[in-house]
Amino acid sequence: MTEQSVSHGLFELPLRVYIEDTDAGGIVFHAKYLHYMERARTEWVRSHGIGLRDGLAENISYVVQKLNIHYAAAARLDDEVVVTAEPVGHGRVWMDFRQRVIDRNDGRLYAEATIRVACIALDSGRPRRLPDSLAALLESSVG
Repeated sequence: MTEQSVSHGLFELPLRVYIEDTDAGGIVFHAKYLHYMERARTEWVRSHGIGLRDGLAENISYVVQKLNIHYAAAARLDDEVVVTAEPVGHGRVWMDFRQRVIDRNDGRLYAEATIRVACIALDSGRPRRLPDSLAALLESSVG
């Protein structure tokens, strides 16, 4: 279940729900959806050849600045899900994503979110411009 779907826009990352993701009743803990979405955004960047480790070496990091999430249904232990990441906007120091967690088999929606990620300087925590490679990717993905 590691086969990813890659395009400039919508990215899909298949995952399975493990026991570590759930509460005592086998239901996915609400914060785990954010972990899934973080992975999908990271893999979207990586799938386009942009290395996050290189960014760290250049004093670059990324933080979630704004988050709006809707939980529609509960995913459960052993469910196969698909987590999407789709860039929908960007500025000089930020990028917006629309993300969903859906059932891989029937497409049922578990959670959806809009997330703004800001680029910061590691040493100061202050906003900084997106790297040129990432800005160009966003420009070609979002327009």
